[in-house]
Amino acid sequence: MLPRPLQPWGRLCRWSNPFVQLLALTVVTFGVLAPLTCDQLLYSYYFIRSWYLNPMSQEFVKQNQEDGLSALRYFERLQTPNTSERLGSEVFHPWLLITIITVQRPPEFHYVLQVASRFHRLLQECGPPCRHHQILLCNVETDPGSHQDAQLLSNFMAVVNHYGGHKKVEPGMNQFEKEKQDYTYCLEKSLQTYDPEYVLLVEDDAVPEEEIFPVLQHLLQTRFSKAHLRDALYVKLYHPERLQRYINPEPMRILEWLGVGMFFGSLLGLAYAWASGRSSLVWPIVLFFAVYSMLLVELVGRHYFLELRRLAPPLYNVVPVTECCTPAMLFSASSARRALGYLKELRCRRGFAKDTALYSLLRVRGERAFVVEPNLVRHVGIFSSVRSYNNLKLL
Repeated sequence: MLPRPLQPWGRLCRWSNPFVQLLALTVVTFGVLAPLTCDQLLYSYYFIRSWYLNPMSQEFVKQNQEDGLSALRYFERLQTPNTSERLGSEVFHPWLLITIITVQRPPEFHYVLQVASRFHRLLQECGPPCRHHQILLCNVETDPGSHQDAQLLSNFMAVVNHYGGHKKVEPGMNQFEKEKQDYTYCLEKSLQTYDPEYVLLVEDDAVPEEEIFPVLQHLLQTRFSKAHLRDALYVKLYHPERLQRYINPEPMRILEWLGVGMFFGSLLGLAYAWASGRSSLVWPIVLFFAVYSMLLVELVGRHYFLELRRLAPPLYNVVPVTECCTPAMLFSASSARRALGYLKELRCRRGFAKDTALYSLLRVRGERAFVVEPNLVRHVGIFSSVRSYNNLKLL
């Protein structure tokens, strides 16, 4: 007796059917593997906030305190140099001036020491390629003498104080306007004192990544020699990780997302065709793997995908800027003067802080600005200088 032919649903459910194989791959990837491996990744959609956010925040604060103590010991171990030997005390017209803006924060974290010690060490390790780099500390504490960490750093690098003597904060000035005026003072003082080619304005809770100087060297000497990048008003070296997802209102990211799908869709499609013994690609398979790749990168977290670019300076991405945050901003001398002129005409307030003010200038003044991806600094300050928080969280 001949066997009965398989019913249509039977043929559909056979393992050799590509639909069954790809459905199983989807279920295993997004329903099993990704949830099990990404549940503790802070910037992933799979992050279990209720389980891990509180302990991770507490661990972050604890580690921050330990890093602050390590930075304090770093400077305590350094032999205090003579005035003529201090880093950045006499060299005029440096190629890159690193200006650290600092204000008194919770003293147990030693934020500014963390930033300064990392820059100091990286400059020592960089050697001849960084011989035209200098550090300037800009103390914007209203009582500069009370900022003990800044007083310690004055033994190792040049320091300027915004306040003190006859200079006081204007009565009735809001904190956001004060922050903007502090920012413009430090930028202007950098230009007046050193006449650098570039100014890297860094806030005192933005710790540089290990590769910052090789990447900046590549970007400024190679990438930013191009006309469409050369005249940028500023270049951001940091954007909050939680805002780096593809599903955000930045059109350039959508193009990148589609590119990820096209590249990995074709690559995985070829791998699938080879593994299944097929002679050629078919477009539904490529389309499936394109969507599969796009979803995987977004759900696991674009931030982690960007980290692959740290393999080499040429892999870093330069894209049109987004609004938020100013922990590390790079200006050329000419763009710094333009930004100073613009900012002095604006008055900041709640809802219109200096980052928003700078971003608004792009449309109003017809300027361009860019952001480097991945970040070249880590934002370690969980305490804001303009906002207070009772329940500190990483997100």
